[in-house]
Amino acid sequence: MSAHAFDICGGSEQEHRLKVLFQVLDVNGDGGICVNDLTIGLKKLGVHRTEHELMKIVKAGDKDLDGQLDFKEFVHYLRDHEKKLRLVFKSLDKKNDGRIDSQEIVQSLRDLGVNISEEQAEKVLKSMDKNGTMTIDWNEWRDYHLLHPADNIPEIILHWKHSTILDVGESMMVPDEFTAEEKKSGMWWRHLVAGGGAGAVSRTCTAPLDRLKVMMQVHASKNNSMHIAGGFGQMIREGGLRSLWRGNGINVIKIAPESAIKFMAYEQIKRLIGSNQETLGITERLVAGSLAGAIAQSSIYPMEVLKTRLALRKTGQYSGILDCAKQIFQKEGVAAFYKGYIPNMLGIIPYAGIDLAVYETLKNSWLQRFATDSADPGVFVLLACGTTSSTCGQLASYPLALVRTRMQAQATLEEGPQMNMTGLFRHIIRTEGAAGLYRGLAPNFMKVIPSVSISYVVYEYLKIALGVQC
Repeated sequence: MSAHAFDICGGSEQEHRLKVLFQVLDVNGDGGICVNDLTIGLKKLGVHRTEHELMKIVKAGDKDLDGQLDFKEFVHYLRDHEKKLRLVFKSLDKKNDGRIDSQEIVQSLRDLGVNISEEQAEKVLKSMDKNGTMTIDWNEWRDYHLLHPADNIPEIILHWKHSTILDVGESMMVPDEFTAEEKKSGMWWRHLVAGGGAGAVSRTCTAPLDRLKVMMQVHASKNNSMHIAGGFGQMIREGGLRSLWRGNGINVIKIAPESAIKFMAYEQIKRLIGSNQETLGITERLVAGSLAGAIAQSSIYPMEVLKTRLALRKTGQYSGILDCAKQIFQKEGVAAFYKGYIPNMLGIIPYAGIDLAVYETLKNSWLQRFATDSADPGVFVLLACGTTSSTCGQLASYPLALVRTRMQAQATLEEGPQMNMTGLFRHIIRTEGAAGLYRGLAPNFMKVIPSVSISYVVYEYLKIALGVQC
């Protein structure tokens, strides 16, 4: 393969080179490149890829979903992929001399949490080095990686992990993914501890808004148009300032078991779906994350019911978490601890799906428009993308969350019969209209930005205290 076989940068020969490459790969000359064409065509160029890798290439560029790449799709894929490769190359080129040597590979992988020897790094170099200089220039790097799936480029993934530190008081986010080295060294549990601590502080600081949301979800109606100022005033009059934090204790306590169960379930599900990648694609992440979230939520769901009951309680109704649990058990039985379970489970899919889709869209948009010298987007871009995607996820699943909360609280309401999920949906639509499904949305969104900001700051301090390197 020549040093410029895949050169798609500017110049008068650009279109000609692309057409020549397309013709070489379009083995049967039908105007489209399928997996079989890539297998044969790349062998002619001296490039070897597994069938799984070739399927990923076709899937990544196939916009019309016909199972092959036409010339336009092929060009779009190469341009997008080359930009990502250039970002990674610049990130690896620590000396900024246009070449990557073994020391730079060692340092870059160490930054990613992977330790290799210089001898191992030299083996990596030899696989790409065409001119025997024991360094890799841009052409060698591009030619080696260009027709290779782009979804697992380490440097980009490092900065774009969809991190659980963005705690918005909800529990349906897809778990973090960790490198093999992070798992082996035990660094993963330090990340989880730091994230849990950040979530505890964040939820405590925004607990008054969270309790107001629950109150409005359950008690607000057309006849009782509870608003933010009035809701706060009502809570303070009934129980004083301390009452604003009712339900926060159990909300903080459930972070640790839920995070641990979700992480362990996520790792097992990744193995079951047959992934040999440390980081999954977006579809695989959605499936694995949703299933892990469902398992974790099922395990701790009684704590969700307790949180709602404690947030709605009147002064003197319960002496604490255990007393609340005891009274529910005695008066309503075990089934009461799973009220609202079905809408809660159904809410996981739209939340996780919208959250991931928006995050990936924003990430790709930033990489294509603004990334020039590095794949690192910086703190503010990450926080903005995470906050926006999480907010969209909450918006999509909010009606289910509201119905869940009302079902959890039904036994505490004196008026009205006990209704199932579909009955409650019909009742809300009939009596309050579609707007009734979004009661409490304002305080819910008001807490997003402070939640994310507090989580990030506390997370960074806790990482330093726990010796986490990133």
